[in-house]
Amino acid sequence: MFKVTPNPPNGPDLKLNHAANRAIDHYLNPGAEAPPAPLFSIASDASNETLIVNSYETFSSVSALLLDLSEALTGKQRDVVLAIHQLSELGVLLVDKLMEREATLADPGL
Repeated sequence: MFKVTPNPPNGPDLKLNHAANRAIDHYLNPGAEAPPAPLFSIASDASNETLIVNSYETFSSVSALLLDLSEALTGKQRDVVLAIHQLSELGVLLVDKLMEREATLADPGL
């Protein structure tokens, strides 16, 4: 005999129920969601020296990447990349000055 409808599922689909409940909570009860965990975080006990040095290295890396990218571009896109490079170089100079000040405070004999 031919049935018009398929057989019902064997049991409840728990994954589907969980996804449906999350979707309902998202739209109808936004306070029920857990706050999102931060993707990246900085250790709260990191020293000033560590933070400054890592900031300097990050700015330096960005500057190098932007210069490499600017060689492959022309026109307005190249101008935009070089402008961003100039801003990142300003960041390098600012962090470098901060490193000098921290070094002077750490070793007054300099």
